[in-house]
Amino acid sequence: MASELMTQKHIMIHRALGTRITLTIYGDRYFPLLSKTTRMIDEFEDRLTVNRPESEVMSVNKAAGQIPKIVSQSTYDLIKLAVKYSRENFGFNALIGPLVKLWKIGFDGAHVPSDAEIKERMKLIDPYKVLLNDESRTVFLEEAGMELDLGGIAKGYIADRIRDFWIEAGVPAGIIDLGGNLLFVGDSPRREDGQWIIGVQDPQLKRGENLETVIHPACSAVTSGIYERFLIKDGKRYHHLLDPRTGYPLDTDLSSVTVFTEQSVMGEIEAKRIFFNGAPIDDWAKQEGNYGAVLVHNDETIEKVNFK
Repeated sequence: MASELMTQKHIMIHRALGTRITLTIYGDRYFPLLSKTTRMIDEFEDRLTVNRPESEVMSVNKAAGQIPKIVSQSTYDLIKLAVKYSRENFGFNALIGPLVKLWKIGFDGAHVPSDAEIKERMKLIDPYKVLLNDESRTVFLEEAGMELDLGGIAKGYIADRIRDFWIEAGVPAGIIDLGGNLLFVGDSPRREDGQWIIGVQDPQLKRGENLETVIHPACSAVTSGIYERFLIKDGKRYHHLLDPRTGYPLDTDLSSVTVFTEQSVMGEIEAKRIFFNGAPIDDWAKQEGNYGAVLVHNDETIEKVNFK
């Protein structure tokens, strides 16, 4: 069966979510699912994006300080999840948009703002100022100028929904690559034991060049790093990963964190948890859904954590 599937490998490239998406599916009969999957991705992007004038999330942002807005169930579920983890105050914050727009690292006009400017923007990133109503599916940002941005977890959420769709359709094996956010489905056709060979990105090299590989059953692999966007001012390097607890780029000796989890959306969250707080506690991978992590430090040393 494995050798047969290897000859029935189908790949579709798609551009969405601000990145290059690669969908790989095994088995000729499942080829038609690829175009359906790209439509699914586009539909999610239409609802969740903040890079266009109109979307469900943009309707919430435009109504900040004015009125609650009704959103679809999937959008509401993702917003609720994002707010929940933002309130844990470990570094992930889905309201950080106003602070990102102040620094503009990686974009035209990037600069180092004043302490006063940072303090003003910090008033607009409080996740406790997001009011959610489960019955009416409404979202209300209490202060004008507040913004929701689900970019930090949307790819993980969408990958999970694609995986659910493929499994329900009976797909025996596949790879969902949403711009480096990887989710493996079923058993790998390349190994007798069905495990997948997964590369860990080298933060010093271009995307796709790996410094480490792990072998694991179907799971998600999510990388968070500070190596792609930065600003140099007066000889000091400021990366794009802002700490919502301080308003400044995170002070860290880590270059990247790759986590292996059951759910891709949780991979997004856990990668940021480790990035902002250092190596996880010893029993981190014993927690349900967490399989392990690879931490790459600025001096290029590699630390593997809790592989099962």
